[in-house]
Amino acid sequence: MTTETRLDPKVLRTAGVLIAGILAVVFDTTIVGVALHSLAADLHTTVATIQWVTTAYLLALGITVPLSTWAMARFGGKRVWMFSLAVFLAGSLASSVAWNAPALIAGRVVQGVGGGLMLPVMTTLVVRAAGGRLLGRTTAVIALPALLGPILGPLLGGLILTHFSWRWMFWVNVPFCVVGLWLAARFLDRDDPEARPRLDVPGLALLAPGMAATIFGLSEAATKGFTEPGALATLLIGIALVAGFAAYALRRPGPLVDVRLFAHRPTASASTVLFFSGFTLYGAVLLLPLFYQQIRGTTALDAGLALVPQGIGALLSRSLAGSLTDRLGARLITVIGFLVVGAATVPFAFADTHTNTWTLAVWLLLRGIGLGAVTVPVMAVAYLGLDGEQIAHASVLIRVAQQIGGSFGTAVLAVILAHVMSTGHPADAFHQSFWWATGFAGLAALLSLTLPGRTTTDHPAPTPAPAPETARPRP
Repeated sequence: MTTETRLDPKVLRTAGVLIAGILAVVFDTTIVGVALHSLAADLHTTVATIQWVTTAYLLALGITVPLSTWAMARFGGKRVWMFSLAVFLAGSLASSVAWNAPALIAGRVVQGVGGGLMLPVMTTLVVRAAGGRLLGRTTAVIALPALLGPILGPLLGGLILTHFSWRWMFWVNVPFCVVGLWLAARFLDRDDPEARPRLDVPGLALLAPGMAATIFGLSEAATKGFTEPGALATLLIGIALVAGFAAYALRRPGPLVDVRLFAHRPTASASTVLFFSGFTLYGAVLLLPLFYQQIRGTTALDAGLALVPQGIGALLSRSLAGSLTDRLGARLITVIGFLVVGAATVPFAFADTHTNTWTLAVWLLLRGIGLGAVTVPVMAVAYLGLDGEQIAHASVLIRVAQQIGGSFGTAVLAVILAHVMSTGHPADAFHQSFWWATGFAGLAALLSLTLPGRTTTDHPAPTPAPAPETARPRP
């Protein structure tokens, strides 16, 4: 294998160090999702209250993600990574000793602050280490934790809830955080910043509540519907604030997040595809476990086991998708990936209690292969032609697109499922919802045609924004 097709050892070392810490975030998110009913019973509260364990975490995550660009420019990537990992560790410890629902929710907010910084910082540091080369293979490495989470998270959650106290859901984060901190201190290169820009406070005042209101509005819409006045009003306020930030950032030198990168075709098309893929990728994350539990009558642990083939498929296609992206470009691989996802979703639109378990497992394996073929090339092409500073901003943009798109997709499919279920048989509701998910996969395949055909470095990046005012000498 020539050096042109092999990742630099520095990239692999950086990725390995960061993956050790990010696994805590990935596992925590998927483990907690299967435990809400148990938490409500043990803490003597309602499911509606305990739902804030998830909602508060997502809100804190969404508010914190945009801060990563300023934090890295101000303090350096290594310091921000270690700080955020320490914050996540503190939140995990606080959650593990929570004595009631408000205390647990507070611990989850702390976790969300740490996780919101870690996710874009990890991507930025690894892509920077790659120097813009072999982005497909680089992204395949970055995607590994996100693919492991859906496989091992529900299994760990089910095992913990079956044999141990729910508090162990948070204690399992401790070794990942401790090892991650030690590896980062020892092996990550120092990257002390030359300039120390001030925080864009007006931008943060627009974007942070805008993200929070949008995510909360979508969360409320998922349970109450888009026509519920509170959910709709919150969602509209959030969208207005985010749009206000975009208009503000276009005029300001050195904004909190550089939305000018949407003028760069690879970043813009990748963000668009990631947003709309939420209807297919994240919406089905809601449908599949519920289908197994409510239609096929499985336990939460058995539902997690049933979904393992999908995770295995994603792992199997990850490396191949990365290498093919570097050779053939993101467009072809992503279109094929979405078509495979859609085709493998169709059988669930006919499945019922009598459908053979192994047949469904095969379709889930194929669906996972399609998911791996989608995730890697779209994320890789988002960084095409960007320099070091722009990479940090692109990491935030694609993370925001993923998060809001995923919330939007989940809310839409949840509303469809609830509406049909209220007027018909539960099995029919799931069948129609899976048909919608299939249609969204087809739409995402069409949108993928806007992606660049080849992942070369000949796409010029947008003109860099003027330096922040605080970085220039004042008279």
